[in-house]
Amino acid sequence: MGDTYATFTNTGLGRTVVRRLGLPDPPRLRRHEPDAPLAPGPVLLGAAPGGRLGCPVRDLLDRAGTDVRGGIEGGTRYGALIFDATGILDSAGLRALYDFFHPAARSVLGSGRVVVLGTAPELCGSAREATAQRALEGLVRSIGKEFGRGVTAQLVYVAPGGEEAIESTLRFLLSGRSAYVSGQVIRVGAGPATAPADWDRPLAGKIALVTGAARGIGAATARVLARDGAEVIALDVPAAGDALADVANEVRGRALQLDLTAPDSGERLAAHLTGGVDVVVHNAGITRDKTIARMDAARWDSVLDVNLAGPERINDVLVERGLIGDGGRIVGVASIAGIAGNRGQTNYATSKAGVIGLVQSCAPDLAGRGITINAVAPGFIETAMTARMPVLLREAGRRMNSMTQGGLPIDVAETVAWLASPGSGTVTGNVVRVCGQSLLGA
Repeated sequence: MGDTYATFTNTGLGRTVVRRLGLPDPPRLRRHEPDAPLAPGPVLLGAAPGGRLGCPVRDLLDRAGTDVRGGIEGGTRYGALIFDATGILDSAGLRALYDFFHPAARSVLGSGRVVVLGTAPELCGSAREATAQRALEGLVRSIGKEFGRGVTAQLVYVAPGGEEAIESTLRFLLSGRSAYVSGQVIRVGAGPATAPADWDRPLAGKIALVTGAARGIGAATARVLARDGAEVIALDVPAAGDALADVANEVRGRALQLDLTAPDSGERLAAHLTGGVDVVVHNAGITRDKTIARMDAARWDSVLDVNLAGPERINDVLVERGLIGDGGRIVGVASIAGIAGNRGQTNYATSKAGVIGLVQSCAPDLAGRGITINAVAPGFIETAMTARMPVLLREAGRRMNSMTQGGLPIDVAETVAWLASPGSGTVTGNVVRVCGQSLLGA
């Protein structure tokens, strides 16, 4: 089911009605198109005195063929604003943020991008620096709610020594691939990153496993990873065999019918992956909704088994048997429900919070093996499941975010593809919300 209201607001009559009645006005979001520039206009780059990222950022933007400006120019509309805040060492230094964003705030094009670069508070050299760097989160999340018109805002904490590893993240955040990601805090660690030979096909030569690939977010993820060059193994339960075969054929990949809750699922998966795998996307998931007072044990057990224990079992098999090695990427699909909770979904929210816990607890150990693990947390995404929701609840889900619309499965898939890229080798332990930035929270 499409968003009829958003379609109407993009007509002449719809725009008139929206303006006169003060109704929500969903912008037309800029999404990825082949050969599109990183930003829809010039990029304004600023920095606090002593910042360490200005030069690396300018260099990578120059390599990408982006027009970079160093100061406000009257009448110029900017496709992105980037500010290097790593030089801010105390609260007084936060004035540099006002001096940069105040004159530029009205000069950002629709579907433009705002990126603030900082140092993670736990890596700062003093308490005052850590305080000031933590303050950046409030700025970014507020800008994401103020600018409107499809403009997104993100904070990227870059560890000292990670200056050359930010290209993959900046390319994602500036491009149309990040259309429904806003108000996020992303951590880029220290160390080198392997830039792909072709940024349009960063996964060329890689093998990617996507669970729950027969439909919805899983199918979109299979398509995007294949577009980016990967050979995709599309996995789903035997009952979804026909739809799974269609997806696998479309992406010229392989279909694997497997119930991950079966006792022998680990052995069967290992037998199928004898050549190893480079990217694993834990997307398979189910819902069995009831309030906990009315929920039977079978509903609880099935959701926890598929959504959380399943990824744990797969990871154990792949890591212990060396089927995913140095440079491997693991991405779990969590949910906003796992962060904020949801009435009638205690089992689902528990399982998705567990996916986040899996990422955060495993990241340090896997990093020692050269493997990254991250999670994406979708909000309201237009799928067959949300189409079955009661109409008022569905409309509320669509409008209660900064984009005033639901996201699309491809928005989640694009975020997964960024985390799966070879260039994202120092991005690990992150939970990135693909939710249009909720108006009620971050």
